[in-house]
Amino acid sequence: MTINLKNKSEIVEKYGKNAQDTGSVDVQVALLTEKINELTEHLKSNPKDFQGRRGLLMMVGRRKNLLAYLKKNNLEGYRELVKKLNLRG
Repeated sequence: MTINLKNKSEIVEKYGKNAQDTGSVDVQVALLTEKINELTEHLKSNPKDFQGRRGLLMMVGRRKNLLAYLKKNNLEGYRELVKKLNLRG
């Protein structure tokens, strides 16, 4: 259920300003989206995993807050990121 190091470094390079940029909002949202997608697949095959479901809801809430922050401070960057990650339809 965790992102391995290779996938994480690829996501950081793709969405960050450089390879060490792990703290920017874009990278954090992209990593959370990857974790959310993996956990969603896990919950489809394990519907009684209530702790996993709670973790999923916490990750979705954290991603929502980060996206709201990005939208408030950088609207164009927000729109670009949402389009790249295929969020919101």
